[in-house]
Parts: sequence; structure tokens; C-alpha cells
Amino acid sequence: MPFRILTFCGSLRAASSNLALLSAAERLAPDGLVLNRYDRIGDLPHFVPDLDITDHLPEIVIDLREQVARADGLLFAVPEYMHALPGSFKNTLDWMVGCQKFPGKPVALAHVTSRHAFAPVQLEEILRTMSAEIVSEAGFSLGLTSNAITPEMICTDASLAAIVTRHLDRYQTWLSRERG
Repeated sequence: MPFRILTFCGSLRAASSNLALLSAAERLAPDGLVLNRYDRIGDLPHFVPDLDITDHLPEIVIDLREQVARADGLLFAVPEYMHALPGSFKNTLDWMVGCQKFPGKPVALAHVTSRHAFAPVQLEEILRTMSAEIVSEAGFSLGLTSNAITPEMICTDASLAAIVTRHLDRYQTWLSRERG
């Protein structure tokens, strides 16, 4: 049975370079690793702690938590805005905190650019606080400086495709060793 990886694009921009990266990763994933994107970040309500401890949890949040619980691992591709995580993505993480199956969940981090210094550090700190298992050998940066990229550009550029493929292989190897 293949490992199921739930991916999250931290940008809501239609032509997001992070979305392009995740779309390319879906195409380049090795056999035995199935990537599916959670695409409702923009639809999630603002996090309200009172809703999280009542019987009034929004259906969309229940669905998010169920998808996270079913996934064998997570893959995040997140931009940096104003030296921070995008608010909509942080909101998603806030809703994930209440997911009973999140602690210990394997997470890999993918970055389009290496120019962002603040958001990756913040994300790792938040994930450690949430008790995620950060799979560092599966994390990577494409090191690009342009936001004008497409999945096709990544898939057809041998060096970029190799970076994505190599790290997805490492994620699969880690999952097989630790969770197989």
C-alpha cells in the first residue's frame, strides 16, 4: 500500500510558485508515494479557541483534521510574507493543533527559494511545539530567485526535477523505515 502524503501550499495566490512546486512534486513522486493537496486553506474560518472546545466545530475543520489523521505524512510548501508565515497558513496550523493524530506526524518542508530566512525558522518552531516529526532529510529548497515558475519548468529542468525526486525518495525511505 502506498504512503499517503497530504500537501499544503501556504500561499493563496493562483500562480503561486509554492503551488507549482507541489504540483511538480505530485507528478514526480515515486511509486509507493501518493501526494494529495489540501486546497481549502482559504475557506477555513478564523481560528476561535471557543469553537475548538465545543460541539460546534465547523465541518471544514473536521474534514481538515480527518485528512491530516489519515495521511501517513505531510508536505508543506510555504512562502514568507513580511518576514513571517502567511496568516492563512498559520490559521490552518492553529486548527490542526486539535487533531488528535497530529503529534508525531511526519512532516517535510519544501521551499522554492533560499532567500527566506524568517518563515522557515518560525514554521519549524511551530511544528516542534505541535509535536510534529520533522523529517529533515526529506526537506529541500530549489534555491530559485523567481516567482515565475510552473510545474512544467520544474519537471523538465533536470536539476530541479532531481532535487524534488531525491527528497521525495528520502521521505519514502524514512516512512518505510520508521512507519513501514
